[in-house]
Amino acid sequence: MHDLLDLDRYPLHDPAGAAALAEVCRRDLAAKAMFNLDGLLRPAALEQGLAELHPLIKNASFFHRRSHNIYFDDNIPGLAPDHPALKHCETVNHTVCADQISDSVVCRIYEWPPLIDFLAAVLGKPRLFTMEDPLARANVMTYRDGEALNWHFDRSEFTTTLLLQAPDAGGAFQYRCGLRSDDDPNYEGVARLIAGDDPEVRTLPLGPGTLNVFKGKNTAHRVTPIAGARERIIAVFSYYEQPGVIFSAEERLGFYGRAEPRPAPS
Repeated sequence: MHDLLDLDRYPLHDPAGAAALAEVCRRDLAAKAMFNLDGLLRPAALEQGLAELHPLIKNASFFHRRSHNIYFDDNIPGLAPDHPALKHCETVNHTVCADQISDSVVCRIYEWPPLIDFLAAVLGKPRLFTMEDPLARANVMTYRDGEALNWHFDRSEFTTTLLLQAPDAGGAFQYRCGLRSDDDPNYEGVARLIAGDDPEVRTLPLGPGTLNVFKGKNTAHRVTPIAGARERIIAVFSYYEQPGVIFSAEERLGFYGRAEPRPAPS
């Protein structure tokens, strides 16, 4: 893994070094609801990973255009359908699924046990497991000129991403910590955020090769529209506290336009 990751700077393979790094990341997570390992992916590995992905992105990615609200759910108990917190926005992206990149740089990193153990330590979990779903376990999302990932909360407690390519312009990762909690949905605050009237929104500069982990369940976030010919390309890793997690056929169809893995090349 030394050829892919900068383990001199981030000694994930060394128990003592990983433990010291985990402590720093835990502090960041507590203070900012996220942490970053800037430049974790080495430049040569980044180049290799993009070379593997570009043909798939161009010829075999799933184009997904979706109108949604911040909850990805139009039926929120206690909210009228016309409440401003339920205002719809649009997300547009192109997705490459895990079954298309099983031998890639992206999947080698996703499946590497020391990384999984490190994330569990930072997040205070006894163990984390890779997802069993052959399509959803590791995805690569691409955003092109005019496309964006709009405001939303994640279904999972935390999200792990690896930025592979930044666009010419736009494509900024923006987030709002402390907007809601498990005990307080703060619908009025959500409505102000969607209306563009929240001074607490923050923008996080991310460079290619950076691993970002954030608590997306209660941290609203988005990626602003891309501008220019250069795409924003990011890998999304799915880990769970229990083994064997898979999506339903309906969920796969909704996210990927198909329910079954692609046949292996003969």
